[in-house]
Amino acid sequence: MNEFEELQLLWDSQNNKPMYSINENVLHHRILTKKKQAYHISNFSELLLMIVNGGAGCFVLGMNFSNQTSSIAMYLLAVWMFASTLYVMASRIRRIRGDQQFDRSLQDDLQQAIAMASYQVHLSQIMRWNILPIGILSLLGMWEGGKSIWIAVSILVFFILAHYAGGWEHSIYQRRKRELELLQSKLES
Repeated sequence: MNEFEELQLLWDSQNNKPMYSINENVLHHRILTKKKQAYHISNFSELLLMIVNGGAGCFVLGMNFSNQTSSIAMYLLAVWMFASTLYVMASRIRRIRGDQQFDRSLQDDLQQAIAMASYQVHLSQIMRWNILPIGILSLLGMWEGGKSIWIAVSILVFFILAHYAGGWEHSIYQRRKRELELLQSKLES
């Protein structure tokens, strides 16, 4: 039995309410909980992505400056990481501004939770595909620097595993979004 059916199955013999009714307060509280969870996940993801991409960009740039032989691929990787940081920052600003368009009603809270879940699905998909250019530029940098083939193979395996882990994470966000959309369709019908 899913959460909606549990909320819907409310029997109150004292008030002679029908067997199947919706306790709107409980439902609204559940929606607010899901909205808050989506907000925290989005907030944490954005901050983590900005810190990791910005920090990695600074590290790569610093390492490239300190080496006697500079790598064009590593400069491009640093620029890509900074661009990723700026993209996440701009997306975060748009998301925060978009939060202001919703009222405090049950329907609007559900709409906001769905919008937040959609945003998280989109962000995780973009960052999953972001692994591809980062991996390619990293491998090019290894090749330019004349590093061992084993280091390049290790990096390739790492990025393949990161891509699969990103897919697993993405499917969790998609499932949460589907749950909210299912709840919305049940409420509308």
